[in-house]
Amino acid sequence: MKGKIRTYKVTLLLSACLFAISCKKEDGGEGDAIRFLGLTALAYQNATSIVCTQDQLQKVQTGKSFQTSFESLSEFSLFYSVPNNYQSAATHELSSEQKVTGNLSHKARITAKGPSCSFPTNCNHRAYPTIQLHKLTSGGFKTPVQIELSVYLDMNLTNSDWFSFATFSADASDSWRRVVLVNTDAKNKAYLMHVPLHNQSNLSFQNPNVNFPQNRWVKLKTCLNFDPNQGEAKVWQDEVLISTAKVSGGCGVLEQAHFGLYASPNLSQGTIYNDDLLIREVSSCP
Repeated sequence: MKGKIRTYKVTLLLSACLFAISCKKEDGGEGDAIRFLGLTALAYQNATSIVCTQDQLQKVQTGKSFQTSFESLSEFSLFYSVPNNYQSAATHELSSEQKVTGNLSHKARITAKGPSCSFPTNCNHRAYPTIQLHKLTSGGFKTPVQIELSVYLDMNLTNSDWFSFATFSADASDSWRRVVLVNTDAKNKAYLMHVPLHNQSNLSFQNPNVNFPQNRWVKLKTCLNFDPNQGEAKVWQDEVLISTAKVSGGCGVLEQAHFGLYASPNLSQGTIYNDDLLIREVSSCP
């Protein structure tokens, strides 16, 4: 890796946003937050690719990294956080109940079943801060990037239920038009979603021998390349490779991401803890 490593240690969660019913998105109020979530919901169902800019295509790596262990409730105003008590069904906060390092972790939980919605409206559970790398002074991260996150899941998934540990977007707009997800479902496997294209899960490899354990800390590591021609994603669970896929529709830059709670609206209860998040530029995916 070339260049001096620049680390952005931030305190995500965003005290005002986490504990208030509404959360401002920069200069906007609650209405802007709701419109933002509506755009995001539609994008997740309809997106295929984005139009690449010259800035994205010509961006070079500078050894950047972004790190947080969720140790403070100080508001980090550059990033957007889902309003607390979203849809009167999901909430999030910092908690000392479970942690890997330090004194706190991010806790998100489902408190009730989500509302019923018809296509194209999306009423999935949401409780998370976004990590909007494009709002940092140096902008989004040139891929490939490696993302490490410790997760602790306590959630009963049955039938068509699903849970998403991570969402990565190649789009810097509020529409999040091109995303790649790391999910799990009732089959008890962690896997890549929206690969190679949106609404697909056509995997190059899926480890059949590794289940996703609940009620203990698990380290998830993802290597993601949004290169327009050679895009790929790989996921490791506790250092064991579990899922790989080709990725199309990117522009070579990770612009934003979110972790925390994103799940099927059919779920009526469940909890996820996140700790020790690290995003860094790497020269290649192993």
